Amino acid sequence: MKRRHVYLIIIAVIVAVVVLLDLPQTPSFVNSILGRQLKTTLGLDLTGGVQVLLAPQAGFPFTASNLDDAAKILQNRTNALGVAEITFQIAGGQYILAEFPDVKNQDAVNAIIQETGLLEFVGSDTPLAPDTVIQTDYTNAASTTPTVTETPLISNPLQTTPSGPVYHTVITGADLNSVSVTSNPNNPTLGIYIEFTLKPDGATKFADYTTAHVGQYLMIVLDHKVFSSPRIDSAITGGKGIIQGSFTSDTANQLATVLRYGSLPVPLEIVQNRVIGPTLGQDSLNKSILAGLIGFAIASIFMIIYYRLPGVLAVLSMLVYASVTYAIFRLLSVTLTLPGITGFLLSTGGALDANILIFERMREELRSGKNLLTSIDLGWKRAWPSIRDSNISTLVTSVILFWFGSASGASIVKGFALTLAIGIIVSLVSAIFVTRTFLDITIDFIKPSSHKTWFGA
Repeated sequence: MKRRHVYLIIIAVIVAVVVLLDLPQTPSFVNSILGRQLKTTLGLDLTGGVQVLLAPQAGFPFTASNLDDAAKILQNRTNALGVAEITFQIAGGQYILAEFPDVKNQDAVNAIIQETGLLEFVGSDTPLAPDTVIQTDYTNAASTTPTVTETPLISNPLQTTPSGPVYHTVITGADLNSVSVTSNPNNPTLGIYIEFTLKPDGATKFADYTTAHVGQYLMIVLDHKVFSSPRIDSAITGGKGIIQGSFTSDTANQLATVLRYGSLPVPLEIVQNRVIGPTLGQDSLNKSILAGLIGFAIASIFMIIYYRLPGVLAVLSMLVYASVTYAIFRLLSVTLTLPGITGFLLSTGGALDANILIFERMREELRSGKNLLTSIDLGWKRAWPSIRDSNISTLVTSVILFWFGSASGASIVKGFALTLAIGIIVSLVSAIFVTRTFLDITIDFIKPSSHKTWFGA
């Protein structure tokens, strides 16, 4: 009995937290704890956004493979989890079509595009302040004055370079093999640092330069702007090294992200930028929500009429499940498109199915003459293998779809797979933990003579 009440308190606390997270206007103290403003973001198909056409910088040689790699890098940089539904697709063999849902102005898009450009490791005798714009021999030799087919609505940061000294580019981001953030508990003086490994050609150039320039600086430059200026403390040979500094977890991960996704195999410029309206619109969204509520109401009425008290508890459990899942979507900044919403609704069906399996097994035991407590225990145990196997198979399918979406650049598939997987995991916990706790608490208030009335067995 004590354990049941502890579980009930845990559920009550979870419900209180998710209600705060699900509010349209999240309280300020919650936003301060999370460090950001929670909001529900809708996809391009529901709320519109900005569409951008990118092209290789004029005069820069490129291949179809280069362009495809650039699209994937942009996709990974802006949408690593597949939840933002930002897409970059090859168009016409020489363009990249980018779509930014729920973005209403060009400045916001410009900020995103500027973060995904050419990454260089540049030698310097002295450190330069972050955001200092410089000119390098790599970009100076590689670029020419660009020509665009239409007047771009956003200026491209790669179109112009500053006057002044020309710095030498030692390697570019294309020479990086792997980047990770780590810390050494056995050597706390290192603090948080960044480990990196280089490809063979890059390792050779890096070793030669760092051996000859110990004590000087190797700046990390993104789109001509200095991001960081670490000092070369020793020769870095063997194709791997570390970057130290007064890093926090956030700043280290920010730099690692720039290193991991900052390099493009071909510099890009913005050819066209336009704000587009939603293809479905608010009216269709409202009708979809209404249809979902009607469906949930019909399923709830069936559960209550057919299963009686367990049906009521299952509906309450489903409300908890829906609240928790929606809160997770907001915490992960999941952009809700129709495919994503479909994944969530599909997992809702799985949650109802788990409850039905449990209740049917429980009623079979009651009909065979067993008492209520024994029937509940046996019902859960005998329904568990079917629930486990069905949910595992769905999760495996979600993993395959997520991998397929990552490999093909189909962000919509990734979003569907992720919302389905999250919903399945939450629904499984809800059916096994929440419904069971509600049932264990309520049976103590029911007289044995009323069991048949309440449970319909």
